[in-house]
Amino acid sequence: MASLSPSLHLPCNSRTGFLGTTQGIRSRVIPASRVGLVRIECKESRIGKKPIEVPANVTLTLEEQFVKAKGPLGELSLNYPGEVKVVKEESGSLRVYKTVETKRANQMHGLFRTLTDNIIVGVSKGFDKKLQLVGVGYRAAVEGNDLVMNLGFSHPVRMPVPEGLNVKVEENTRIIVSGYDKSAIGQFAATIKKWRPPEPYKGKGIRYADEVVRRKEGKAGKKK
Repeated sequence: MASLSPSLHLPCNSRTGFLGTTQGIRSRVIPASRVGLVRIECKESRIGKKPIEVPANVTLTLEEQFVKAKGPLGELSLNYPGEVKVVKEESGSLRVYKTVETKRANQMHGLFRTLTDNIIVGVSKGFDKKLQLVGVGYRAAVEGNDLVMNLGFSHPVRMPVPEGLNVKVEENTRIIVSGYDKSAIGQFAATIKKWRPPEPYKGKGIRYADEVVRRKEGKAGKKK
């Protein structure tokens, strides 16, 4: 009886010789006497395998592919795709595991570990995003539930603050958007910035506090 060949190790997005060519793997006919086991291996996500600590002031509800986190700042939930699952360990921390070995599962592993951590941190501590107004006459203020900005237009820009978010203005030029939903904070901050993106010559506009604006040299400043 012919012996089986050693197992073949292929990346998770590759195909065997029976299914065609992918990423430089040639299709070939393998004799029956040499057919062995083919094991598909995927690179483990460094982010996905980290445990998620759950503070004492956060209450979790786990139902199959659904997680809800409730804390002092609010309540958030998350639905998981079939490629991953979340498990609560005896220590009280959470871990996200892959249910299949595919390239997409590896991508979902790290992504949903980050999203899970975001909802837990959000309902317990919250997030904030800081923006800076740069320009002569540029200023901002909060009037009721609206953010009002003077950005050099013929009229002030008035933006209603979405529910669940808080906006504070410091020294008329620093805007702080805070809340428990990191995605909503980022989206509203990006909408504010769109009114006056930083221009590359003098740097005027609205920028994130930690943003580095690449400056260009004007024609008058170039050496002849």
